[in-house]
Amino acid sequence: MVFALAATAAVSREVFLRGMISVLLGLMLATVGLDFQTGIPRFTFGSAALQLGIHFAVVIIGIYGISEILVNLEKVDQDLPKPAQVHIGRIRISLAQWKRSVGPIFRQSPIGILVGVFPGTGGLAAALTAYDNEKRRSRHPEEFGKGAIEGLAAPEAANNACSVGAMIPMMTLGVPGSGTATVMLGALLMMGLEPGPALFGQHPAVAWGVIASLFLGHIVCLVINLPLAGLLVKGLYMPQKVLYPFVLALAFIGVYSINFSLADCWLLAGVGFAGYLMKKFRVPTAPFILASVVGASMESSFRQSLALSDGSVSIFFRSGISNTLLLAALLSLAWPFLSDWRARKKQGKTIDVPIE
Repeated sequence: MVFALAATAAVSREVFLRGMISVLLGLMLATVGLDFQTGIPRFTFGSAALQLGIHFAVVIIGIYGISEILVNLEKVDQDLPKPAQVHIGRIRISLAQWKRSVGPIFRQSPIGILVGVFPGTGGLAAALTAYDNEKRRSRHPEEFGKGAIEGLAAPEAANNACSVGAMIPMMTLGVPGSGTATVMLGALLMMGLEPGPALFGQHPAVAWGVIASLFLGHIVCLVINLPLAGLLVKGLYMPQKVLYPFVLALAFIGVYSINFSLADCWLLAGVGFAGYLMKKFRVPTAPFILASVVGASMESSFRQSLALSDGSVSIFFRSGISNTLLLAALLSLAWPFLSDWRARKKQGKTIDVPIE
């Protein structure tokens, strides 16, 4: 869990300090509720609704839903350019286009998987990397950006592979490689399952069921998207003043339906506003989400370990697995500074490593 938080917070040196602040905020949020050992309420402010803590769905919908609406509401009255009218013609590609796409798909999919394994990189990095690689090896790079089918097949294959690659560390180590994997990690923890090496042995039906759903998901998306492509594009023309209230209503209805509690709705509004401030001050939200998910489990394991060792922290350094993960966490925190130091050394400039 420490390695997961360190790797997510230290993705980029430019936001290193903000990433660590985001982790601390998430850990603080995870302490709300009854203490699992003593049963004493913590940070509930006398509210019975907070004794069970803040539900994971409230945090996810608040950060990824409400905060996005608040950010976009600032531009709702601006004269934004309207989307161009798009004519959806033939969707199926020709045999010649398919032959040109097979190579880029098989070449760039492994790159997408490798990029997805590293926490915090995301599909955008995989797509841009694949596009650049395919353009460099192409015999006709001038066609890229002008309708070359390779320029579409390569980044899309890498983007899809990145989503699968992000599942690898999440399922085997409990380290989510993307925001989506973080949500899935929270869902597994809510079910009482702990992703890691023992998941495949103790709960094989769940582990292999998730893997099987990836295959089925691609088939379902294909069946849905092909006939509905024209209708989905029409959604771009929906007025924002109509779309945002509709999404807002669905968010509050979904949160209320969890425990049928108005307190969750108030919490949703508070978390959403906090997410809005984080976006305004460019504080990354992924570390916050991950910390709020694993915070309670990390605290529980930490206190249980100290109880077993009579308060000695040496218990965390007694196994090779523990030492390896702690070393990986330190390397994750140091990597942004080391990479910056190497880059400046090559350029012959004075080394000055910023942390924000």
